[in-house]
Amino acid sequence: MVKKAHNPHRREESLSRDRIIAESIEILDSRGESGLTFRALSERLATGPGAIYWHVANKSDLLTAACDTVVARTMTATINGVTPKATIRALALGMFNVIDAHPWVGSALIQAPGQLPMVRILERLGQQVGALGVPGEAQWAAVSTLLNYILGVAGQNAANTQFARTLGTDRYNFLGAVATMWTQLDINQYPFARSVAEQLPTHDDRIDFLAGIDLILRGLESRQGE
Repeated sequence: MVKKAHNPHRREESLSRDRIIAESIEILDSRGESGLTFRALSERLATGPGAIYWHVANKSDLLTAACDTVVARTMTATINGVTPKATIRALALGMFNVIDAHPWVGSALIQAPGQLPMVRILERLGQQVGALGVPGEAQWAAVSTLLNYILGVAGQNAANTQFARTLGTDRYNFLGAVATMWTQLDINQYPFARSVAEQLPTHDDRIDFLAGIDLILRGLESRQGE
Protein backbone atom coordinates (compact mmCIF):
# COMPACT_ATOMS: atom_id res chain seq x y z
CA MET A 1 0.00 0.00 0.00
CA VAL A 2 1.35 3.38 -0.96
CA LYS A 3 1.00 5.95 1.75
CA LYS A 4 -0.28 9.36 0.80
CA ALA A 5 2.28 12.07 1.18
CA HIS A 6 1.64 14.24 4.22
CA ASN A 7 1.13 17.86 3.31
CA PRO A 8 1.87 20.11 6.32
CA HIS A 9 0.34 23.08 4.53
CA ARG A 10 -3.05 21.46 3.83
CA ARG A 11 -4.65 22.71 7.05
CA GLU A 12 -3.31 26.24 6.57
CA GLU A 13 -4.50 26.32 2.97
CA SER A 14 -8.03 25.30 3.99
CA LEU A 15 -8.05 27.86 6.78
CA SER A 16 -8.99 30.95 4.82
CA ARG A 17 -9.36 34.47 6.20
CA ASP A 18 -13.04 34.37 5.25
CA ARG A 19 -13.58 31.21 7.31
CA ILE A 20 -11.81 32.74 10.30
CA ILE A 21 -13.98 35.84 10.07
CA ALA A 22 -17.17 33.80 9.70
CA GLU A 23 -16.40 31.79 12.84
CA SER A 24 -15.44 34.99 14.67
CA ILE A 25 -18.85 36.48 13.89
CA GLU A 26 -20.51 33.37 15.30
CA ILE A 27 -18.52 33.72 18.53
CA LEU A 28 -19.21 37.45 18.78
CA ASP A 29 -22.95 36.90 18.31
CA SER A 30 -23.13 34.16 20.93
CA ARG A 31 -20.55 35.29 23.50
CA GLY A 32 -19.93 38.97 22.84
CA GLU A 33 -16.64 40.74 22.31
CA SER A 34 -15.09 39.36 25.50
CA GLY A 35 -15.75 35.81 24.26
CA LEU A 36 -13.73 36.31 21.09
CA THR A 37 -10.32 34.91 22.00
CA PHE A 38 -7.78 33.18 19.81
CA ARG A 39 -8.10 30.13 22.04
CA ALA A 40 -11.88 29.94 21.52
CA LEU A 41 -11.42 30.53 17.82
CA SER A 42 -8.71 27.86 17.58
CA GLU A 43 -11.05 25.33 19.19
CA ARG A 44 -13.84 26.08 16.71
CA LEU A 45 -11.47 25.89 13.77
CA ALA A 46 -9.60 22.83 15.08
CA THR A 47 -6.27 24.50 14.51
CA GLY A 48 -3.54 26.30 16.40
CA PRO A 49 -3.33 30.04 17.10
CA GLY A 50 -0.29 30.28 14.82
CA ALA A 51 -2.36 29.37 11.78
CA ILE A 52 -4.85 32.11 12.64
CA TYR A 53 -2.12 34.69 13.13
CA TRP A 54 -1.04 33.95 9.55
CA HIS A 55 -4.27 35.62 8.41
CA VAL A 56 -4.96 38.26 11.10
CA ALA A 57 -2.49 40.30 13.14
CA ASN A 58 -4.35 40.48 16.46
CA LYS A 59 -7.79 40.63 18.06
CA SER A 60 -8.29 44.26 17.04
CA ASP A 61 -7.63 43.37 13.41
CA LEU A 62 -10.00 40.41 13.68
CA LEU A 63 -12.78 42.49 15.28
CA THR A 64 -12.49 45.15 12.58
CA ALA A 65 -12.54 42.51 9.84
CA ALA A 66 -15.65 40.88 11.33
CA CYS A 67 -17.32 44.27 11.63
CA ASP A 68 -16.43 45.15 8.04
CA THR A 69 -17.94 41.91 6.78
CA VAL A 70 -21.25 42.64 8.50
CA VAL A 71 -21.27 46.31 7.43
CA ALA A 72 -20.41 45.43 3.82
CA ARG A 73 -23.33 42.99 3.71
CA THR A 74 -25.62 45.69 5.06
CA MET A 75 -24.45 48.23 2.48
CA THR A 76 -24.99 45.69 -0.30
CA ALA A 77 -28.40 44.61 0.98
CA THR A 78 -29.68 48.16 1.46
CA ILE A 79 -32.02 48.89 -1.42
CA ASN A 80 -31.50 52.16 -3.22
CA GLY A 81 -34.62 54.27 -2.77
CA VAL A 82 -36.29 56.27 -5.47
CA THR A 83 -34.92 59.40 -3.81
CA PRO A 84 -31.78 60.19 -1.78
CA LYS A 85 -34.00 60.67 1.26
CA ALA A 86 -35.50 57.20 0.87
CA THR A 87 -32.04 55.68 0.45
CA ILE A 88 -30.75 57.38 3.61
CA ARG A 89 -33.75 56.12 5.56
CA ALA A 90 -33.18 52.59 4.25
CA LEU A 91 -29.48 52.75 5.07
CA ALA A 92 -30.16 54.09 8.56
CA LEU A 93 -32.74 51.39 9.29
CA GLY A 94 -30.40 48.75 7.88
CA MET A 95 -27.67 49.79 10.32
CA PHE A 96 -30.18 49.95 13.18
CA ASN A 97 -31.28 46.40 12.44
CA VAL A 98 -27.77 45.02 12.03
CA ILE A 99 -26.59 46.52 15.33
CA ASP A 100 -29.73 45.15 16.98
CA ALA A 101 -28.87 41.69 15.60
CA HIS A 102 -25.11 42.03 16.24
CA PRO A 103 -24.70 44.32 19.30
CA TRP A 104 -20.91 44.15 19.13
CA VAL A 105 -20.87 45.95 15.75
CA GLY A 106 -21.56 49.34 17.33
CA SER A 107 -18.62 48.98 19.69
CA ALA A 108 -16.38 47.67 16.91
CA LEU A 109 -17.16 50.70 14.75
CA ILE A 110 -16.26 53.08 17.56
CA GLN A 111 -12.98 51.21 18.07
CA ALA A 112 -12.09 51.50 14.38
CA PRO A 113 -12.38 55.20 13.50
CA GLY A 114 -11.25 55.96 9.97
CA GLN A 115 -11.05 52.29 8.99
CA LEU A 116 -12.92 50.57 6.18
CA PRO A 117 -16.21 49.64 7.92
CA MET A 118 -16.72 53.26 8.99
CA VAL A 119 -15.62 54.55 5.58
CA ARG A 120 -18.21 52.34 3.87
CA ILE A 121 -21.01 53.98 5.86
CA LEU A 122 -19.61 57.48 5.45
CA GLU A 123 -19.27 57.07 1.70
CA ARG A 124 -22.80 55.76 1.25
CA LEU A 125 -24.26 58.54 3.39
CA GLY A 126 -22.07 61.18 1.76
CA GLN A 127 -23.17 60.31 -1.75
CA GLN A 128 -26.82 60.59 -0.78
CA VAL A 129 -26.33 63.81 1.17
CA GLY A 130 -24.70 65.29 -1.92
CA ALA A 131 -27.60 64.07 -4.05
CA LEU A 132 -29.98 65.86 -1.65
CA GLY A 133 -28.42 69.14 -2.75
CA VAL A 134 -26.66 69.95 0.51
CA PRO A 135 -23.86 72.48 -0.23
CA GLY A 136 -20.37 71.00 -0.33
CA GLU A 137 -19.10 72.92 2.67
CA ALA A 138 -21.99 71.62 4.78
CA GLN A 139 -21.83 67.97 3.70
CA TRP A 140 -19.31 66.81 6.30
CA ALA A 141 -21.38 68.21 9.16
CA ALA A 142 -24.52 66.66 7.67
CA VAL A 143 -22.96 63.22 7.26
CA SER A 144 -21.40 63.37 10.74
CA THR A 145 -24.76 64.26 12.26
CA LEU A 146 -26.48 61.35 10.53
CA LEU A 147 -23.70 58.92 11.40
CA ASN A 148 -23.55 59.91 15.05
CA TYR A 149 -27.32 59.68 15.37
CA ILE A 150 -27.46 56.26 13.69
CA LEU A 151 -24.65 54.73 15.73
CA GLY A 152 -25.70 56.41 18.96
CA VAL A 153 -29.36 55.43 18.90
CA ALA A 154 -28.77 51.96 17.44
CA GLY A 155 -26.00 51.32 19.97
CA GLN A 156 -28.16 52.45 22.89
CA ASN A 157 -31.03 50.28 21.71
CA ALA A 158 -28.74 47.25 21.54
CA ALA A 159 -27.30 48.07 24.96
CA ASN A 160 -30.79 48.26 26.48
CA THR A 161 -31.65 44.86 25.03
CA GLN A 162 -28.45 43.32 26.38
CA PHE A 163 -28.97 44.91 29.79
CA ALA A 164 -32.50 43.53 30.00
CA ARG A 165 -31.19 40.05 29.18
CA THR A 166 -28.54 40.39 31.86
CA LEU A 167 -31.31 41.09 34.35
CA GLY A 168 -33.20 38.04 33.13
CA THR A 169 -36.14 40.00 31.78
CA ASP A 170 -37.50 41.16 28.43
CA ARG A 171 -37.75 44.61 26.89
CA TYR A 172 -41.38 45.20 27.86
CA ASN A 173 -40.90 44.36 31.54
CA PHE A 174 -37.59 46.19 31.74
CA LEU A 175 -39.10 49.39 30.31
CA GLY A 176 -42.18 48.87 32.45
CA ALA A 177 -40.01 48.95 35.56
CA VAL A 178 -38.32 52.13 34.33
CA ALA A 179 -41.70 53.70 33.60
CA THR A 180 -42.90 52.90 37.11
CA MET A 181 -39.82 54.57 38.55
CA TRP A 182 -40.39 57.68 36.40
CA THR A 183 -44.00 58.02 37.55
CA GLN A 184 -42.72 58.30 41.12
CA LEU A 185 -40.40 61.23 40.38
CA ASP A 186 -41.14 64.71 41.69
CA ILE A 187 -43.57 66.21 39.19
CA ASN A 188 -42.18 69.71 39.69
CA GLN A 189 -38.64 68.67 38.81
CA TYR A 190 -39.40 66.04 36.18
CA PRO A 191 -42.69 66.98 34.48
CA PHE A 192 -41.66 65.74 31.04
CA ALA A 193 -40.32 62.37 32.22
CA ARG A 194 -43.54 61.73 34.11
CA SER A 195 -45.66 62.75 31.13
CA VAL A 196 -44.04 60.21 28.79
CA ALA A 197 -43.52 57.41 31.30
CA GLU A 198 -46.57 55.42 30.23
CA GLN A 199 -45.32 55.40 26.61
CA LEU A 200 -42.05 53.66 27.47
CA PRO A 201 -43.12 49.98 27.54
CA THR A 202 -45.07 50.09 24.28
CA HIS A 203 -43.20 52.57 22.09
CA ASP A 204 -41.71 51.27 18.83
CA ASP A 205 -37.94 51.77 18.76
CA ARG A 206 -37.70 51.65 14.97
CA ILE A 207 -40.50 54.15 14.43
CA ASP A 208 -38.90 56.53 16.92
CA PHE A 209 -35.51 56.02 15.28
CA LEU A 210 -36.83 56.84 11.82
CA ALA A 211 -38.69 59.87 13.19
CA GLY A 212 -35.32 61.22 14.29
CA ILE A 213 -33.81 60.52 10.86
CA ASP A 214 -36.71 62.40 9.27
CA LEU A 215 -36.10 65.41 11.51
CA ILE A 216 -32.47 65.52 10.38
CA LEU A 217 -33.44 65.07 6.73
CA ARG A 218 -35.96 67.91 6.88
CA GLY A 219 -33.21 70.14 8.18
CA LEU A 220 -30.90 69.08 5.37
CA GLU A 221 -33.57 69.56 2.71
CA SER A 222 -34.10 73.12 3.94
CA ARG A 223 -30.49 73.84 2.98
CA GLN A 224 -30.85 72.82 -0.66
CA GLY A 225 -29.73 75.54 -3.00
CA GLU A 226 -28.01 77.65 -0.31
